[in-house]
Amino acid sequence: MDHAELAAFLKSRRDRIRPSDVGLPTGPRRRVPGLRREEVAQLAGLSADYYTELERGRGAQPSAQVLAALARALRLDGDARDHLFHLADRPVPPTARGPAAHVQPGLLGLLDRLTTTPAQVITDLHETLVQNPLAAALVGRPPAVHGPSASLVYRWFTDPDARAVYPAEDHPHHSRVFVADLQAVTARRGRDGEVKRMVAELRRLSGEFAALWDTHDVALRRSDHKRIVHPALGVIELDCHSLFSEDGCQRLLWFTAPPGTEGAAQLELLSVIGTQDMRSADEIGWPRT
Repeated sequence: MDHAELAAFLKSRRDRIRPSDVGLPTGPRRRVPGLRREEVAQLAGLSADYYTELERGRGAQPSAQVLAALARALRLDGDARDHLFHLADRPVPPTARGPAAHVQPGLLGLLDRLTTTPAQVITDLHETLVQNPLAAALVGRPPAVHGPSASLVYRWFTDPDARAVYPAEDHPHHSRVFVADLQAVTARRGRDGEVKRMVAELRRLSGEFAALWDTHDVALRRSDHKRIVHPALGVIELDCHSLFSEDGCQRLLWFTAPPGTEGAAQLELLSVIGTQDMRSADEIGWPRT
């Protein structure tokens, strides 16, 4: 591990990011051109002391998880991320899909600017990669699972609790939309084994999925009108929009409501209560999807 080169690289990347690039306020007393060390540490979920030691060329070799978090915090593209792993003498991870995927910097930069509306970046299999606080307050944080269960599409057809986020009368609509979207993803990915295994497993486990799959309806989910069940605010009517990455593997989702509607008022209240648990003790089983 080249401590000095790693330290210099981290500092050079930190100096290039403006606070506004990552949704942080720009104060009048800044003495550095980019982010402060403690801000990078906060964005990466690290202690300020640990990150400071890295920039000083000290400390133990960072793990692959730490490097991935730093790559995300510093908005590194694929080449710069690989270089970071080389400097730390860690194997460069393969181009990943799923929850371990490197969030594409363009989508992450847009997410940073969406501070007043729920927004999150997901994969084409509906695996949540990163979300802003309002999205976590609206739909909950993704479950800490790996493999097929990380996909909301998979959980939708295999775990009844995953459906509690939508009213029961809306479930048939969402089932159709999920399957049509997966048909389009399957065609785009070609012979991708991950998708083929998921489809085969869902056909085996869910008669509903199998019947919908055999209709061969195909439609990417670009936008939708949703009613979301929130444990404190009740049913919230929102419009969900999608922005696709250039390769189609990731999507930025954000939720809006027309001004003056009840949904807009509920979003305002959501920004106040955040992720506070306002339920009674017998309601704590609300699923996080």
